[in-house]
Amino acid sequence: MNEIYVTGHRNPDTDSIVAAMSYAALQNALGHREYVAAHLDHINDETRRMLDRFGFEPPVAISNVRTQVRDLDFDTPPALDSSVTMDRAWRIMLEQSISVVPVTTEDGKLHGMLSAGDIASYDMRSITDNHVENLPLFNLLSVLEGRVQGEGDPVDTVSGTVSIAVPQSIENLLFEGQDHVVICGDQPDMIRRALAHQVSCLILCQTDVRPEWLEHVGRTCVISTPFDAAKVARLVYQAIPVTRACQTKGLVSFHLDDYIDDVREEVLKSRYRCYPVLDENDRVVGTLSRYHLLRPRRKRVVLVDHNERAQAVPGLDQAEILEIIDHHRLADIQTAQPVRMRNEPVGSTNTIIAGMYQEYGVMPSPNMAGLIASAILSDTVIFKSPTCTKRDIDMAERMARIAKVSLEEVGKELFSASGSDDKSAEELFLADFKEFHIAEQKLGVSQITCVDSARLLERKAEFLELMASLRKTNRYDMVILMLTDVLLEGTQLVYLGSDDTISRAFSIEPHDNTLFLPRVMSRKKQIIPMLTALWG
Repeated sequence: MNEIYVTGHRNPDTDSIVAAMSYAALQNALGHREYVAAHLDHINDETRRMLDRFGFEPPVAISNVRTQVRDLDFDTPPALDSSVTMDRAWRIMLEQSISVVPVTTEDGKLHGMLSAGDIASYDMRSITDNHVENLPLFNLLSVLEGRVQGEGDPVDTVSGTVSIAVPQSIENLLFEGQDHVVICGDQPDMIRRALAHQVSCLILCQTDVRPEWLEHVGRTCVISTPFDAAKVARLVYQAIPVTRACQTKGLVSFHLDDYIDDVREEVLKSRYRCYPVLDENDRVVGTLSRYHLLRPRRKRVVLVDHNERAQAVPGLDQAEILEIIDHHRLADIQTAQPVRMRNEPVGSTNTIIAGMYQEYGVMPSPNMAGLIASAILSDTVIFKSPTCTKRDIDMAERMARIAKVSLEEVGKELFSASGSDDKSAEELFLADFKEFHIAEQKLGVSQITCVDSARLLERKAEFLELMASLRKTNRYDMVILMLTDVLLEGTQLVYLGSDDTISRAFSIEPHDNTLFLPRVMSRKKQIIPMLTALWG
């Protein structure tokens, strides 16, 4: 529950996934074990090939960072088994200063909720209804600190009307069969009469049991107790199992994965002050009260390879951002307090993180170094992107030496299957898709890095159909597909939107929603800035 999620952007590319993994690994190496690499949406084939090559499992998948019940400091009172006595439950409430406890079944699942009010209500009812039914003998002995006397027929439960036999009532107290629980002191005549009438249970208070009293026990259960009659008369009712007094109908409970927004709505509709909290197996793990909702503990996140809200994990407004590590333009993410931010003009976020390994004096493992090198190659398009800097090249070469791999071989493997024919247009398009907000314009841009853009252009009709659907659904002003060809060192640009905008932004007349942009390899440095200058 104290994890710090390190996460990249939506529709993550190799740089985004590896940045989350490499930064979490760095923090763990420094002793900060709460850092957990996470990813959103799917992991594309290029990234999977690199993970497999260097022996890594994908990061943990998360869908959002909205505050959940598991993030709250809810109470963890003892969950009582349904067989526990009312007396024991009341003692626990007093000892721990709590007013409500969950009642569970043998396997820990919720049976009901017992409050101090339930106990008081039952206690008041016992004044007018002095009958007990099927009271477990084991419970009664526990509450009375009693012992069974004599050799009467063994019983498991006790039933009957509870009566105190006092000398003044000896002539008026009539016993009819076995439906009486009689409480006596040192009263030989009363005891003999009770045994003669075969009452259900005879409780002897603070008196020694005489052998002659037990000669004709018969069916009567005889119990001796060190308590006086007045106390016993109250304790008998406290021996019943809590399951008979607790609330079992109309209960409102919450699971650990429930979102706090939904919990608030449900709490506002109900009249309870305390709600059971259940785990994924419906076992009780605690209780939630209204005051727990006032100041919830937020999830903590570190953002890598992005700083734009539209690309960030959903629910970010409910999370606490601790740090941002990025190499893109500054966008619109705001924080409630100052955070560590590292934004540098390099071609890959992993170049920055690899530099941090060096600053902290931590040597990445050979496998991690190889993975970092592959991410730098991916984001700089094997050093051909205009975003690539000498730092990227130097760092990739350093990581390759640690990993003992060839950058050329890794580069070939990276883009060898980018335009695989067995993938749908949607899979290819959404593998590296980002949303941007420029002035009043909403823009969606996909980039497919490949070695044969002509082959992908043969599927242009499929891409345009998908782009039209996305444009309508998400109300984009423009949708762009970049087919970045490593061999041609340029990009085939397919778009839906204003022809005039594209023509003015890139000074090239498009033909049939397509144009070729030589030496254009970068979305962030060569596409977005041109449109920003035009729209901004």
